Amino acid sequence: MKKILILSFLALFLSSCELIDDDDGDVRFTSEFLPIESVDIPDEFSLGEVYPIKVTYQRPTSCHVFRNLYYAKENNERTVAIITAVFERNDCETLTDEMVERSFNFKVTSNGSYIFKFWQGKDDNDEDIYLTIEVPVVD
Repeated sequence: MKKILILSFLALFLSSCELIDDDDGDVRFTSEFLPIESVDIPDEFSLGEVYPIKVTYQRPTSCHVFRNLYYAKENNERTVAIITAVFERNDCETLTDEMVERSFNFKVTSNGSYIFKFWQGKDDNDEDIYLTIEVPVVD
């Protein structure tokens, strides 16, 4: 429940407009979470090893650009989401099939299993939906 509140607060905070100075003038954008469509993750981990984890999401418009990877950890649970910047421009094009891959390295630091929760959007009741994957740590 704590993570849902944190993720919801972060979404609300990041969705507000920001103003950034650059050499050409002011650029306006908002931040938006995008659902993770698929994940490439190992079936098992070994203690002390580092593994790349790849996530794929759909870029909805030409004005959406990757901004950051939301990554929260609590014990052996990890919550992951994609944060994009959406530039406020009049020339944004709708993209129908542009899938984007991002990856991060994960270092296994404890025994047991890791539970990964990849954010996939919200349901009809505005509740967060996650793709949950449990990966055991083997000797």
